[in-house]
Amino acid sequence: MDKKTDDQHLSRSLKSRHITMIAIGGAIGTGLFLGSGTAIRAAGPSIILTYLIVGLFCFFMMRALGELLLADPTKRSFIDSVKEYLGDRMEFVAGWAYWSCWLTLAMADLTATGIYLEYWFPSLPQWVGPLVILVLLMLINMINVGLFGELETWFSLIKVFAIVALIVVGLVMVVFRVKTGTGTASLTNLYTHGGFFPRGAVGFLMSFQMVVFAFVGIEMVGLTAGETANPQEDIPRAINTLPVRIGLFYIGSMLAIMAVYPWNQIKTSSSPFVQVFAGIGITGAAALLNFVVLTAAMSATNSAIFSTSRSLYSLAQGGNAPKGFQELSRQAVPVKAMRFSSLILFVVVILNYVMPAGIFTVISGVSTINFIIVWLIILWAHIKYRAAHPEGNAFAMPGFPYTSWLTIFFFIAILVILLFIDSTRLSLIISLIFFLVLFVASGRVKPAAEKE
Repeated sequence: MDKKTDDQHLSRSLKSRHITMIAIGGAIGTGLFLGSGTAIRAAGPSIILTYLIVGLFCFFMMRALGELLLADPTKRSFIDSVKEYLGDRMEFVAGWAYWSCWLTLAMADLTATGIYLEYWFPSLPQWVGPLVILVLLMLINMINVGLFGELETWFSLIKVFAIVALIVVGLVMVVFRVKTGTGTASLTNLYTHGGFFPRGAVGFLMSFQMVVFAFVGIEMVGLTAGETANPQEDIPRAINTLPVRIGLFYIGSMLAIMAVYPWNQIKTSSSPFVQVFAGIGITGAAALLNFVVLTAAMSATNSAIFSTSRSLYSLAQGGNAPKGFQELSRQAVPVKAMRFSSLILFVVVILNYVMPAGIFTVISGVSTINFIIVWLIILWAHIKYRAAHPEGNAFAMPGFPYTSWLTIFFFIAILVILLFIDSTRLSLIISLIFFLVLFVASGRVKPAAEKE
């Protein structure tokens, strides 16, 4: 052991720009770059309204999370708040569930990196990419948390640049009414091909599950509280800029795409981003997007290594994981927790040999549903906090308690919708069984206070 954990704490090396870009990185994933075409074809222009509604409720969830964190800045993460207001059993459930969320999500993204690298290196075995990227990111995360923040900042900047470029290109094409292979770039494309709700109410409702998938990871700011130099200022700033990011990145990009191409002409076999860039003759659009999505996948893996190690650290602090996971390196990084999580991620290299691709679809679905349930736990903990402290704090949840309960009902409704979709029904059942197992197991684990 490098140093006794009793007299060492997580380093507060994350700066304001790190927190802001981590929040942005959590809000932008491969789903926007690759999956938006399928979402558009499923709902048509009404997907814009879906992003707006889901973004609003994600903002409320983040405000609840922010108020929890700022109620006691000495807490390491939102998992500590869950323990205080919901008890040891829910701390156990939330901590291990959140750990599994990022672990399974990273497995899918690591597999994707192997596929993306094949674009430039066709003869490269698919398992080599995940192996090299995982080792590289693990080493970077072990150096210090500031380096993690720098890397995630640059990953996020690349994604932001790609989205801003798309919006600018789309705006120019609309202003100059550029001819495309399917007509003319114009805002009229949003309502002249079957109206704003061309798929009806069913298509609109089904689009919610696709859009929620795009927002998973947004709550990662809740794990940075213990390593933020100035949490009282940095966390509110990151959370309050969320509506702007949603408006610019998601709604702005959807408007640009569907103004350039009618929604029913957008191909699902390739990214809408490629189609827009190719529409003005950028021949390298496919290679450019491949670099962006590779960056997005690496960003998700980088975030997973950070999140899983901090989750295990918090669990160990509460006596819900082996005590060794509390050990910090000289750089104040939870080194054993990081090694354990990274070791499990190495399993994905083996799975690239033996596991069919369809299994990863199920795993990704389980991960996303787990994220939704963790969000519900955060909202529940916030309601309990406000019951104990009716006055709240300086970063009070707007519209409480109505917004809190409305957000809870909204996410529960999403889970109900997932039950009626063939591709997500199995994932939902697996997730519910997983949470039931965690809850039963939590009753067999004694909290740290009792052990002492």
